[in-house]
Amino acid sequence: MLRLFKIFAVSLRFGLDEFFLGHERVRGLRTFLQRVLFWRRFELPRAVRLRLALEALGPIFVKFGQVLSTRRDILPPDLAEELAKLQDQVPPFAPELASAALARAYGRPVNEVFAEFDPVAVASASVAQVHFAQLPDGREAAVKILRPSIEHVIDEDVKLLDTGASLVEMLWADGKRLRPHEVVAEFAKHLEHELDLMREAANASQLRRNFENSPLLIVPEIYWDYCSTEVMVMERMHGTPISRVAELREQGIDIKQLARAGVEIFFTQVFRDGFFHADMHPGNIFVAPDGRYIALDFGIMGTLTDVDKSYLARNFLAFFQRDYRAVAEAHVESGWAPKDTRVDEFEAAIRAVCEPIFAKPLQEISFGRLLLRLFQTSRRFNIEVQPQLVLLQKTLLNIEGLGRDLDPELDLWATAKPFLERWMSDQIGWRGFARRMRAELPKWGMLAPELPRLIHGYLQERHSEPLQQQVEQLVRAQQKQNRLLAAAAVLLAVLLAALAWTHLQ
Repeated sequence: MLRLFKIFAVSLRFGLDEFFLGHERVRGLRTFLQRVLFWRRFELPRAVRLRLALEALGPIFVKFGQVLSTRRDILPPDLAEELAKLQDQVPPFAPELASAALARAYGRPVNEVFAEFDPVAVASASVAQVHFAQLPDGREAAVKILRPSIEHVIDEDVKLLDTGASLVEMLWADGKRLRPHEVVAEFAKHLEHELDLMREAANASQLRRNFENSPLLIVPEIYWDYCSTEVMVMERMHGTPISRVAELREQGIDIKQLARAGVEIFFTQVFRDGFFHADMHPGNIFVAPDGRYIALDFGIMGTLTDVDKSYLARNFLAFFQRDYRAVAEAHVESGWAPKDTRVDEFEAAIRAVCEPIFAKPLQEISFGRLLLRLFQTSRRFNIEVQPQLVLLQKTLLNIEGLGRDLDPELDLWATAKPFLERWMSDQIGWRGFARRMRAELPKWGMLAPELPRLIHGYLQERHSEPLQQQVEQLVRAQQKQNRLLAAAAVLLAVLLAALAWTHLQ
């Protein structure tokens, strides 16, 4: 209740009622508040007041502002410009607090750990801030330090969100279908992960392996000997923030190609690796002099199972091809839609949403607006929200907003479609078959020698049965053994052929 009161008080102090009560329908309530709070006079613009209010409310609200700042297609320009400052310009905590945190983590003074350490933060965000340093061996490093007492603030906000989830379930007919508690739990899980910098360091290390020698993305090296749960030390990266488009053009960077590369990086992470950077706002992305992306801040990463990836790829391709029946069938087959859903009715509803959008030029299609319309349609058919995909949806909206900032004519659909078609072909075609066979070969290699023993044990269990039954069981067991051995022989031949072909390639 105290936290809720603080949110209400901060909203009034910064005049956020201007945003919430701006609609004509609630004009009377806004007029009443203006009369009651007659002493309020706001000299700062509304965008600055909104940013300051989000900063005062803490990390969860700052992250909300970061997400909003990437959606310049739905926000007024003044709000988008000001909220962009939340990406890396949150007020830093004091240098002495940073030094104290490092001394606590290492058990000795900072000057005994680093050859040089800059006490002035170069970037400050909602959960941590970054300082530059030099290691004793001369390597340049970036040192990330958690904000003091941040766990307590986040814990309060998560509890408040969970209370709000209960209210949504009780007061809104659609509440249970939206599964708000699961969504809050998923969000809380990722926030908890973000407070463990050893986990973030492991995320960065994994992403670096996934994109080793990539022509698209650079990930900094982690210096493990200097990392702990409160401190992460990594390679210092030199580049230009991706939001500084004019500077990038002066450096000769192809901005349109940069926008397309961002889309390809996203889909590569999602569909090839099932492991993706889920906080890709402009403050976390630099551009190297050679035009490659530089990823920073790995606190929030998303993961997808093979089932999720296959389902998503089917849906994306079906949307691209306007095969709305395939979209409807995928929802029912995956269990996300009730089994008794009329596929033809669901197909017609999806068509009604998508056709007006596809009638526009592709560069005018907003994936964010399409997701919103599909979400509204899903209510009619009791489609359950999938918590594991909430981060993916958020990241996709970030990517679209970032891409359109770089290239307003970015064709997200046309850029993504060839990649998805290649991925589906790789999964369903002979390459996918050979890869899966190679993965299964060790299991079959262990099982094949055990088949005679397993069959012998099966026959012994039937030893006490009448003679006639034993004979019948023996015949069936022999037939089964012959079929298993024949299948094993065929499988082994296919595997050897696939491996030989792969070796020749």
